Amino acid sequence: MGVPVQEDFRLILDIATVLAAAAAGGLLAALLRQPVLLGYLLAGILVGPTGLGWIKEVVQVETLAQFGVTFLLFTLGVEFSLKELRQVRGIALGGLLQIGLTIAVTAVLAVASGWLTPVQGIFLGAVLSLSSTAVVLKSLTETNQMGTPQAQAMLGILIVQDLAVGLMLAVLPALDAPLPELAGSLAKSVAEIGLVAVGAVLGGIWLVPALLRLLAQQENKEVFLLGVISLCVGIALLTERLGLSSEIGAFIAGLMISEVEYADQTLAYVEPLRDVFAALFFAAIGMLIDPRFIADHLTLILGLVGLVMVGKFCLVAPLAGLFGYPLPAAVLVGLGLSQIGEFSFVLASEGQALGLVSRQLYLLIVSTTAVTLLVTPFLLKGAPGLLRKLQGIPFLSRWLAADERPRDLDARAPHKGHVVVCGYGRVGQDVVRILQARRHPLLVVDSSEQVIQQLRSQGIPYLYGNAASALVLEKARLNQAHALVIALPDRLSTRLCLKQALELAPHLEVVVRATHEEDIEQLYQLGAREVVHPEFEASLGLCSHLLLQLGEPLEVVQQEILAIRSCHYRNLRPLPPSCLIPTSVSWPPPPPANGSHDASPSESVLAWWEQWRRPGQPEWAGIPSSAE
Repeated sequence: MGVPVQEDFRLILDIATVLAAAAAGGLLAALLRQPVLLGYLLAGILVGPTGLGWIKEVVQVETLAQFGVTFLLFTLGVEFSLKELRQVRGIALGGLLQIGLTIAVTAVLAVASGWLTPVQGIFLGAVLSLSSTAVVLKSLTETNQMGTPQAQAMLGILIVQDLAVGLMLAVLPALDAPLPELAGSLAKSVAEIGLVAVGAVLGGIWLVPALLRLLAQQENKEVFLLGVISLCVGIALLTERLGLSSEIGAFIAGLMISEVEYADQTLAYVEPLRDVFAALFFAAIGMLIDPRFIADHLTLILGLVGLVMVGKFCLVAPLAGLFGYPLPAAVLVGLGLSQIGEFSFVLASEGQALGLVSRQLYLLIVSTTAVTLLVTPFLLKGAPGLLRKLQGIPFLSRWLAADERPRDLDARAPHKGHVVVCGYGRVGQDVVRILQARRHPLLVVDSSEQVIQQLRSQGIPYLYGNAASALVLEKARLNQAHALVIALPDRLSTRLCLKQALELAPHLEVVVRATHEEDIEQLYQLGAREVVHPEFEASLGLCSHLLLQLGEPLEVVQQEILAIRSCHYRNLRPLPPSCLIPTSVSWPPPPPANGSHDASPSESVLAWWEQWRRPGQPEWAGIPSSAE
């Protein structure tokens, strides 16, 4: 009985070692201002069998690490509602075309060069056609790009690729078999996918909501968490059993929960587990990388990396453009999906076991995949900035803006004195609702077909096009508009929209929503009249109500908030306080001497604040007009 105990202890020691190495690697990457994902991968290389050799139970660690990508896809499904999934169904066809074209081009080139047989060429094309769901989603999340059009397009293609993994694994054993046998394997896999889809719809309507309500009624966090994890892992194992990937099963489980009222609670409970197992997963990928083999074949591997990433970019970017995405977004989609995915490790291993590839080719596939995964976080982090610099070059700017012309302008669009709202997400919808309540003419600019259909049905004037395009903004008649509100989901489009708008109308009143703290000063420097940061505004709203409840005078509270806004939230950021008004005012304030009502400077500020803050006392204003 002693040996099993030692083996169990060895596994525990290995897991502790991997987690500690991942923590150290992530900390080092964060200190160097690099993606923490890179630190996890390098940590795996360091402690793995080809590095220091500290990890002995590699297979067991890799098995546990699969929970990382499972929970990653599960939480993504919870965050990504069925409504949003329907919005990317168009690009799903693009995903199928991308897989087919990658396989065809790779097979033709491999056979034409005499390097591989047709069967081996098809197999290699299948391996290269996959991109990394885990790495791409993790990188997009870290760089806060998940709400952007290019992120949605990437997700749509990645979902199709994950579904295709099951088909590929089913077809591999019959790849060199007669055509009827190959067709039978393919038909079986398609039938299994259909069965899973039907089961997911039925379970999402009847089973999952009832189960979550039952768990929530117990008012026990541990019971709720265990029930959710069991649901996630159970559905993942079921799809794995049916021949599909467990990751797509986890995503389906998340989608089933996303439409239930307990979705936010589920996400809050599962996210810590996701982060721990995700670190373990990426470190396990690092353990598959052999730095010695890469060093011995560095020139060949770098050449293959360049060929693969450039080739996939040249396939994916035009497809994204073909499905209606603006050229800058299509370029970012092509760059984001240019790597080889983690499922390629599985396919390559299976292909080696079936004799489809030699050991040397297997090592080349694994090494090339590993290097592309290492490059991807840098690529996704730097791509928006690179694209912004390219748009500053005159001839490239014209090329990138070639398809940026407005697609449709509502006949009811106002001609002058209107407010232009760029972006119709949650913030944009709130702005439009308030402007409509005050009867101000407005025009909404958005590039989503679904959003435009919604605006048409609601009778809201719209302009269909990319808000960062000078041609679209010119069509919105900015030079005759009263103000511009920019509430776009990504930083690059926000900056471009602001820059283009002020070039067309230098004196325009522009209010911008900043999604990142570090963008506040930059947006002011670009010419924004007012920059609003949602988290800081939430803090100010909470504090204003709290201070009023504590008995502070309304005048003092409003002056305090006005001072914070006037200095661009600097004293709410990790900088030395510079603009807080000292608390030298006692309350209740003394009555005016001799009944004088001459306006003091503070009263003048308050009067200006009242006029700016609550014109006409609309019902949606939060603070009452006078202290009780």
